[in-house]
Amino acid sequence: MIAARFLGPRALWLAAILALAAALVPASNLLLDAGHPLHVPDHLVPLFGKYLAYAMLALALDLVWGYCGILSLGHGAFFALGGYAMGMYLMRQIGSRGVYAHPVLPDFMVFLNYTELPWFWQGFDSFAFAVLVVVLAPGLLAFLFGFFAFRSRVTGVYLSIITQALTYALLLAFFRNDMGFGGNNGLTDFKDILGFPVQAATTRAALFAATALALAASVLVVAAVTRSKLGLLLVAVRDAESRTRFLGWRPEYVKLFAFTLSAVMAGIAGALYVPQVGIINPGEFAPLNSIEVVVWTAVGGRATLIGPVIGALLVNGGKSVFTAAAPDSWLFVLGGLFVFVTLFLPRGIVGTIDHGWDALRGRRRAKASERGVAAGADPLANPAE
Repeated sequence: MIAARFLGPRALWLAAILALAAALVPASNLLLDAGHPLHVPDHLVPLFGKYLAYAMLALALDLVWGYCGILSLGHGAFFALGGYAMGMYLMRQIGSRGVYAHPVLPDFMVFLNYTELPWFWQGFDSFAFAVLVVVLAPGLLAFLFGFFAFRSRVTGVYLSIITQALTYALLLAFFRNDMGFGGNNGLTDFKDILGFPVQAATTRAALFAATALALAASVLVVAAVTRSKLGLLLVAVRDAESRTRFLGWRPEYVKLFAFTLSAVMAGIAGALYVPQVGIINPGEFAPLNSIEVVVWTAVGGRATLIGPVIGALLVNGGKSVFTAAAPDSWLFVLGGLFVFVTLFLPRGIVGTIDHGWDALRGRRRAKASERGVAAGADPLANPAE
C-alpha cells in the first residue's frame, strides 16, 4: 500500500510483469522441449533482451524529455559508451583464444602493430571495474556537458542540435583506428562473461533476466523521482522555467540531475545490450539511432512512464518483422509512423488512452453531479411536498 502510494500502481505492475518475464522466459527456453508450444527458441532470448535494453534507453530519454522538457538527440552516445565499457571487459576475457593468440592484446591491436596495452584499457580485466566505468563514463560526460550547456541557458532546438553534434563527434572519433577501440569494426568475437560462455543458452537466459530486472529497477527509480517533490520541480522546469527561476529555484541544477541520471541509465542499458548482440562498433553513435529513441518515446507516449517501454517494444518488434518482409521499405514505415503519431496521436499511445479515459471519467462525474443537483432541487421547487 505504501509502495503504491509513493511509486504508483502503474510502475509496480510494470515492474512485477518484468520480474515475472525474467523468470518465465529463461524457464521456457531452458526447461521446455523445442516442440512445446510455450518454448522460447534460443535465437529469440537475446532478441527479447535487446528489446528490453532499448526500452530502458527509451525510459532514460523519457526522464529528461517527457518530465523535464530536454529533447536530447544524443542519448545514443551514452548508450554506446556503456556498451564500449562492457565490450572492453569482454575483449580482455578472450586472452590467448583470439586469432593471433596474444595473451594480453586484443586481435585488432595485434593487427595494428600495438606493442602494449593502452593505459585506458588497464583494469578492464575486472568485471567490477568495468561496471564502474559503465556508470561513470556516460554519467561524467553528461554532467560536464550539462553543466556548461544548462549554465549557459541553452534550451530548445539549440540544445537538441548540440546533443546531436556531441554524438556525431564521438562517432567520428571512435571510427579512427588510432583511438584504440577497434576503429570501424569495433569490438566483437566475445568468449566469456564472468567465466561463462557468452553463446551458451544458460548465459543468454541469465543476460535476459538481468536486463528485465534492470529495466524493472529503472521503472521504479523513475517512478520514485517523478512522483516526488523533485518530480514536481522537473515538471515545473519543463512547463515554466523562467517562473521556476523567479520563485528561487535553480533550473540548471534540476536539469543537470535529470540529465546525468538519464545518461547513467542509458549507459547501463548499453552494457546489457552488448553481450547479447555480440558486437559494439561506432555505428551505435550514429545520430539516426538517437532519433529512433525519440520515435520510440513519442509513439509510446512521453511522461507516461510505461509509454516509452511499450513504444520501444512495439517499434523494434515491428522493425524485426518489416525488415524481414520488406527490408527496402522499413525506413519509410518508421518515418510514416512518426508522422502519423505526431499528427493524430500527439500524446502517444498510452497518453492518448489516458487522456480518453480521463475525459470519460470527467463526463461521468459531470452527469452524476447534474443528477445530484436535479434530485436536490425538486423539494425546493415543490415545498408543499
